[in-house]
Amino acid sequence: MIVVVGGIKGGSGKTTIATNLAVMRSLGGSDVLLIDADDQETASDFTILRNERLAVEATYTSIKLTGQAVRTETLRLVDKYAEIIIDTGGRDTTSQRAALTVADVLLVPFAPRSFDVWTLEKVAELVVDMRAANPGLRAYVFINRADPSGRDNDEAAEVLRGTDGLEFISTPIGTRKAFGNAAAQGLAVGELRPQDSKAVQEIEVLYRYLYDI
Repeated sequence: MIVVVGGIKGGSGKTTIATNLAVMRSLGGSDVLLIDADDQETASDFTILRNERLAVEATYTSIKLTGQAVRTETLRLVDKYAEIIIDTGGRDTTSQRAALTVADVLLVPFAPRSFDVWTLEKVAELVVDMRAANPGLRAYVFINRADPSGRDNDEAAEVLRGTDGLEFISTPIGTRKAFGNAAAQGLAVGELRPQDSKAVQEIEVLYRYLYDI
């Protein structure tokens, strides 16, 4: 399966989701390719840090691609890997559109504190555009960096549920220091010690939904 973690708004935690999924899937025994198609190259930096800290290979393969090469190289490599995860960053770029022409799934995290309808409408428009080239594209939206309390999460979920062309999945992931602490060591949150059981549980719910486990 080819999964694109994308959207058009920065700061929603896309790279954190992409890198955690890549580690989890690879530790589960799959041969995973993580493609960094974000100009900020944070997923690549994470992988470099992971290699250095663990003193072994990252457990998955990571490459950097931009522009139309995201499509052409993904198609060239698709038969060599069981799973491909593409981190495209938070803008409507040529790289993201190229990825979506070959993707099975677009996974879009939304942070409720920065949530706005204009952004959601633009994501829906992007999906409509890309389904013209890739009719089988599935688009999932979920809440990431959820607030610990208050109505923002519920209000964001209500709007996400009501958007045509996007499937809301109720797999919220909270704002937890464990994700940042793990990333700073080149680890997925499940590898961090001591373990934050709530953070691990939340990312595992998303993982199981995505991979139908």
